[in-house]
Amino acid sequence: MLPDVPTVKQTAVYVYQAPVRVWHWVNALSILVLAVTGYLIGAPPPTLSGEASAHYLMGDIRFLHFAAAYVFAVGFLFRIYWALVGNTYSRQLFSLPFWRRRFWRELVHELRWYAFLEREPCKYIGHNPLAHLFMVAIITVGGLVMIVTGFALYAEQTGLGSWQDELFGWVIPWVGQSQDVRMWHHWGMWVIVVFVMLHVYTAIREDIMSRQSLISTMISGWRMFKDDRP
Repeated sequence: MLPDVPTVKQTAVYVYQAPVRVWHWVNALSILVLAVTGYLIGAPPPTLSGEASAHYLMGDIRFLHFAAAYVFAVGFLFRIYWALVGNTYSRQLFSLPFWRRRFWRELVHELRWYAFLEREPCKYIGHNPLAHLFMVAIITVGGLVMIVTGFALYAEQTGLGSWQDELFGWVIPWVGQSQDVRMWHHWGMWVIVVFVMLHVYTAIREDIMSRQSLISTMISGWRMFKDDRP
């Protein structure tokens, strides 16, 4: 006879629709390519041996950077569109309820949880307040800054009268000079790189320690809650 074992009710909620999940992984890949190629553009590799005409290394690096930038920018526009037509959770990336006292109270709770000062986290169907804040600040605002500054620098290559110059040519004189825009674009890359490292760490940590799934949710779309407590 089997011993009496307390049962735990697990529930699942469909959170992230397929377009959001596809965008997430394509966006992650484009950021990886942009970061690696952007670093190499800022710190070029040593000169290769042989005739210069036999190599096109920097040209290939720049091509990959520009191609990934277009993927990132088009994906950003698509993400805005899906926020308008998708479910409630698809709009979190572009809205932050900073006027709600509960949001800040739960934000402090999440900070204490990540600092190992709370015994357990709260449950959230979408992003928790801390993740919500950083996603809006880094991915939405930071991503927009990177698109604007990147295309402003790209407009120097496409020349006056190009659509890049028409849309983003104002950025360089507004900031000061080309090197200033390059500096902000470069530092923006490092901010996003640090965010990605923290994002991966917290996602793995939460999948192990918290009361809800994270990584598998961005694959299947379903948030699995591991207990039936509130």
